[in-house]
Amino acid sequence: MSRIFAFNGDADGLCALQQLWLAEGGPIERLVTGPKRRIALLDAFDARAGDEVTALDVSFDVNRRAVERLLERGAAVRYFDHHYAGEVPVHPRLLARIDVAPGVCTSLITDRWLGGAHSRWALVGAFGDNLDEAARSIAAGLGLAAEQTTLLQELGIALNYNAYGECEADLHFPPVELHLRMRDYADPLAFLHEDAAFAELRRGYRDDLAHAAAVAPYSATPHAAVYLLPDKRWARRVSGVFAGRLARSAPSRAHAVVSPLADGGWQVSVRSPLERPHGAAAFCRRYPGGGGREAAAGINRLEADALGAFAREFLRFFGEASTVASD
Repeated sequence: MSRIFAFNGDADGLCALQQLWLAEGGPIERLVTGPKRRIALLDAFDARAGDEVTALDVSFDVNRRAVERLLERGAAVRYFDHHYAGEVPVHPRLLARIDVAPGVCTSLITDRWLGGAHSRWALVGAFGDNLDEAARSIAAGLGLAAEQTTLLQELGIALNYNAYGECEADLHFPPVELHLRMRDYADPLAFLHEDAAFAELRRGYRDDLAHAAAVAPYSATPHAAVYLLPDKRWARRVSGVFAGRLARSAPSRAHAVVSPLADGGWQVSVRSPLERPHGAAAFCRRYPGGGGREAAAGINRLEADALGAFAREFLRFFGEASTVASD
């Protein structure tokens, strides 16, 4: 039997994989991943009867046909995710643990599946997905000191920051390399103290965020704001964590962070207001290549001439959502 893992290259995907690796061990014959927005991962390989494919933190809806093909070929599929899934089929060789609730991420779903065996890594993934309340609840249950929790929050943010980019050349570390560096550490605190990756990511994160802090809104209302970043590697790397920081700094506002693509289009990161964490996925699914979850979603490619219309529709959508929510 071959074991194949397809995982999102962000903090949530990495930390879900880390938990399963620590619980189950190897060997793993193949790892399939990439930058955060590369989510159609299950088309990248074939599997045969007896093989086991595990998908982590990538949309079932996007990978639906690939899952069906793998099942038809006799493979077993395990699917852990929290993004919009559509209808999930019932099949004897499909194990689907999918929860799209706003306060859930794939690392937390995996933590439940494993009965809390490696919860420290689960809270790192939750911090990376901007689920601070859930992460702090786990930290309190584990008896972690405040300074330890703060360090694990920084690690989650740093791992998540590393995944953003148009291609792996934009990233500080390829996600597979991060997994290989992480996998011998049962305790993420040991990893961040002993492996140089964390210090490099934290330094890059702070430098890139300092650039982003100087960017003024492209358009804004009291309920929503759109930020346009320049065509720079630092901007592509920081787009997701910048959106998360904006969300935390103005929890009643929705935010969209728009970054240019090499082909002339735009990539978009969307965050619902933290006080009303709904609507991001529904809004992004209006656009080709758009999707995600209720609190955080994105559009892989917005046409070059569509930015103005997008900004107007974003401000209108979340302005109306805010009005409805406050009635």
